[in-house]
Amino acid sequence: MGCLVPFIVNAITLMVVAGFFPGFHLDGIGATIIASVILTGINFFLRPLLIILTLPITVFTFGFFLFVINALLLMLTSALMGDAFVISGFGMALLAAIIIAILNVLIEHFIIKPFAR
Repeated sequence: MGCLVPFIVNAITLMVVAGFFPGFHLDGIGATIIASVILTGINFFLRPLLIILTLPITVFTFGFFLFVINALLLMLTSALMGDAFVISGFGMALLAAIIIAILNVLIEHFIIKPFAR
């Protein structure tokens, strides 16, 4: 259950962002599932290392540099996926990272926590 929830939340947020922004494109449900698996794995293994390495910058920017890290990880996921997952540029990745973070907080607070009791 520990990895299943982040995977499902990533899949939902990727689909929502892809539905609203033309610079963020996923080729269907299959690409969404694969992108979600890759993003969940990257977030599990690579993100903590990047956060530790960039801790001084993150503290100096009051945590806003975490959005840059998330945008870079989204771009890495897009690069690993090829044409099935396309992000038009860093600006779009940064906007998507911010929206995905907001959606993750909302899903966690209003959907996951009430049913976890």
